[in-house]
Amino acid sequence: MQPKYLFEYAVIRVVPRVEREEFLNIGVILYCAKQKFLQTIYQLDEARLRALYPGLDIDELMEHLCSFERICRGDKAAGPIGKLDVASRFRWLTATRSTVLQTSKVHPGMSEDALITLNRLFDQLVL
Repeated sequence: MQPKYLFEYAVIRVVPRVEREEFLNIGVILYCAKQKFLQTIYQLDEARLRALYPGLDIDELMEHLCSFERICRGDKAAGPIGKLDVASRFRWLTATRSTVLQTSKVHPGMSEDALITLNRLFDQLVL
């Protein structure tokens, strides 16, 4: 039996009209310190988003999601945030904000394999 490691995750949400507090889950971000893992997975259902929120700028939303990926990887293109340690990058990505792209509260769990857990959570919470 493999050891289990503590992980933390949050659901990535599109909140087009913040004042209405309506959202659509589109992805998951997962952090596991022991496995040195920080990754996000997302999927945009453009037809559904356009049907629910016709004025939503999908291209801008994609730019923000790509920045989430760059920050997770610690890319130079992620700017100063990308230079932070992994835990700080996760905390920055999951900080409470009042924008179109938000995350849920952070939830903990135990896992043998962070990537498998990320994909399982994505299937359960987004698809």
